[in-house]
Amino acid sequence: MGLISGMVMGMLFGIALMAGWKYMMQHRGTKRVAKAVDIKLLSSLNREDMKKICGENLPEWISFPVFEQVKWLNKQLAKLWPFIADAAEAVIKESVEPLLEEYRPPGITSLKFSKLSLGTVAPKIEGIRVQSLKEGQITMDIDLRWGGDPSIILAVEAALVASIPIQLKDLKVFTVVRAIFQLADEIPCISAVVVALLAEPKPRIDYTLKAVGGSLTAIPGISDMIDDTVNTIVTDMLQWPHRIVVPIGGIPVDTSELELKPVGKLTVTVIRANELKNMELIGKSDPYVVVHIRPLFKVKTKVIENNLNPVWNQTFDLIAEDKETQSLILEVFDQDIGQDKRLGIAKLPLIELEAEKSKEFDLRLLPSLDMLKIKDKKDRGTLTIQVLYHEFNKEEQLAALEEEKRILEERKKLKEAGPHCRFWGWYGRYSVIGAGVGLVGTGLGAGVGIVGSGLGAVGSGLSKAGKFMGRTITGHSSSSKRSGSSTPVNPQENGGAKPL
Repeated sequence: MGLISGMVMGMLFGIALMAGWKYMMQHRGTKRVAKAVDIKLLSSLNREDMKKICGENLPEWISFPVFEQVKWLNKQLAKLWPFIADAAEAVIKESVEPLLEEYRPPGITSLKFSKLSLGTVAPKIEGIRVQSLKEGQITMDIDLRWGGDPSIILAVEAALVASIPIQLKDLKVFTVVRAIFQLADEIPCISAVVVALLAEPKPRIDYTLKAVGGSLTAIPGISDMIDDTVNTIVTDMLQWPHRIVVPIGGIPVDTSELELKPVGKLTVTVIRANELKNMELIGKSDPYVVVHIRPLFKVKTKVIENNLNPVWNQTFDLIAEDKETQSLILEVFDQDIGQDKRLGIAKLPLIELEAEKSKEFDLRLLPSLDMLKIKDKKDRGTLTIQVLYHEFNKEEQLAALEEEKRILEERKKLKEAGPHCRFWGWYGRYSVIGAGVGLVGTGLGAGVGIVGSGLGAVGSGLSKAGKFMGRTITGHSSSSKRSGSSTPVNPQENGGAKPL
């Protein structure tokens, strides 16, 4: 009897245990499904939806990653880097050397690579973001970090100075690369790739310069000039909206739609400045303003001597190529015997402008656009300007594009035909020794000075003797209002300077 009752109790206990286990698993599964549904709903919420639910006190564990991590890609990139580096070295040398020549400062007769090796350390991709911003295109933003071991030596030549090898050491690159793939119906399914560096976050290229078997002091100001050349190339050619278009696969394709085109004209009147910082020990600063959207095309006002509240009333025309991302940059300098000193800088995003509507702005001058690295945050005064934005139609766009090409060709010819010169220690202006012709401004009008065997090209008015300025166009005295230049010029060619 006891045996039978024990068997029955054991069977009942086993059945109850199995029933309890089944119920527990079903309950657990139901809870997991409910949690999965909740998590799926949460994952579909954006930052604004979460703020409506949680207010401003979002839990720390909630994040909104913009870039996807690609550790697998970094492993493959490290294996493929020796082959990629060999191909990249040839491409860089072929594409960058013409840019070095185009942006070469006056006084430097040659700026080329004498050695270029990207080393053995591969770049690291922190993340990738893929977007479909336009039909027929795939946009990929690549967060790139590179602290490699490249060996890069520039051969720098100047008049009356032997070639000096300059080594770029401790090169570090921090940037987000935007690659736009233009899709096609035929294999390889990509007809062209657009490559650019995003402006935000701002690209950082850090390095140190060292003369190989010589001294940097042999060419005064060479470090500043190389830094300025590198920064100008990055800003003017590679930083979005500027881009490089590369056709792929041998497929005949029209890449004109991918290239950057003028979209509008910005008419800027530099009216006056108030309460500028005095940089002189004796007397007052001699201010002038350098205005640009692209660093390649800069215009410059006349110099107002010994005045901290100058009035210019000069008007310039500048070309805009992307109203959404570009900004108008205005720099106020103090003209000096040595290097001109920057009194302040201001930035006006073009997106704030309304087409065909003139508007006056009082811009606060800052020591730098990157205020995080500036210790002296004192007020630098204000700059008053008037701006009118005109949007181009198709005919005006084509005409502006042709004019831009003409100006670049003219500048190239002037640089090739210019005199051999030696500069004497201040950046942005050069004294001339040797035969040749220099073009200088007359103060209120463009002028040409030709002096025998070339002790110096000398203009009149506000220009100073013995300064080679390459080319200066400062407007025409026939108009009291429109006395500025509508032709983009480089301030180094104007006798101005652009300190870093």
